[in-house]
Amino acid sequence: MYQNKVTLIGFLGSNPEGRTNSPDFSVTTLSLATKSSYKQDGKYISHTEWHRCVVFGKLSEFAGTLKKGAHIQVEGEVRSREYDSKKTDSKQRIWEIKVDSILKLDRAEKSAPEDGEQDDASNEEEAA
Repeated sequence: MYQNKVTLIGFLGSNPEGRTNSPDFSVTTLSLATKSSYKQDGKYISHTEWHRCVVFGKLSEFAGTLKKGAHIQVEGEVRSREYDSKKTDSKQRIWEIKVDSILKLDRAEKSAPEDGEQDDASNEEEAA
């Protein structure tokens, strides 16, 4: 049995980049930052890792609506591929996440306190 599954939670470092090669095929690339930290010699050291996430099909359309700074969770599988680099004139291998699902984690903005909450506070003052 084999399993290739990854779950990442982080923030988008840039707006998504979308490409459409035909009406039936679209792909969106996300740049997702995750951060980890640890304590060393009494100091906290943090490290940011950048993940290239590739989204295909209908999910690609949703991914294209996200904005830089969005807090998201992606699930998918790790894939590698080779390409010919024009800079180094050699083959290069890159690792990317082929995304199967995206969950937007941004919270809704807080609304103003309701009238009932303010009444409760004034009732407490009266009781004191």
